[in-house]
Amino acid sequence: MHLLATRAALLTFGSLVTAWQAAIFLLHPPRYILPTPLDVLAVFGRQSDYLLSNTQITVGEIAAGLGVGTLLGILTALCIAALPRFGRLVWPMVLVLQALPVFVIAPLLVLWFGFGMASKVVMTTLIIFFPVASAFADGLRRIPAEILDAAATTEASHWQTLTYIRIPLALPSLVSGLRVAAPLAPLGAVVGEWVGASAGLGFVMVQANARMQTDMVFAAMAILALLTLLLRKGVDYLAPLVTPWAAENEISPSRPEME
Repeated sequence: MHLLATRAALLTFGSLVTAWQAAIFLLHPPRYILPTPLDVLAVFGRQSDYLLSNTQITVGEIAAGLGVGTLLGILTALCIAALPRFGRLVWPMVLVLQALPVFVIAPLLVLWFGFGMASKVVMTTLIIFFPVASAFADGLRRIPAEILDAAATTEASHWQTLTYIRIPLALPSLVSGLRVAAPLAPLGAVVGEWVGASAGLGFVMVQANARMQTDMVFAAMAILALLTLLLRKGVDYLAPLVTPWAAENEISPSRPEME
């Protein structure tokens, strides 16, 4: 399955590059509007050190925000499940926070936390937090009633039921939340860098765009796309380690699921 997925990804990538080159061949746009794939590839050769140093900064922001956002999301979901009154108080505030567009929050975060790494980590944390907290809290709430009824007939306390029954059964939901959240982590870091930064891939894109260096913008976008794919693959790799009892069945396109 993994080999087929790799082949499909390579085929998709090759198709996109081919379509890109075909559009340039047919439309002849100026290079400052749409560079060729070779122009973008040449940027990696000329500016490899520059791109690498800024990529390291963005990766650090992503890693910190992903870790903090995941931890806060898990803790919030657990508090909601363990303390229903806490959930009724906190969850509406979480929903209001999530409803605010990230571009509205970003300038405030830069004002409050400065132009350094902190504001980007906070932005990434906010984007990661809600999918993780929402998915995990939903999983904790949706435990089959017959399982909870069976636990109620034993001497298990509320906290033992939560620890040994509800949390393990809700872990697949947590993984689903991470699958949604992890690919969004680069967005949080880059949006923060767009608003105000002195380094990072978002900073590279803003500076290159101001100088009409579109090939550099495309190079930074390519790195961000790769980071997004790696984050999603990382979650897919960790999923069977976290929930080995919840094996997932992949369905081949050539063998559709029977209804």
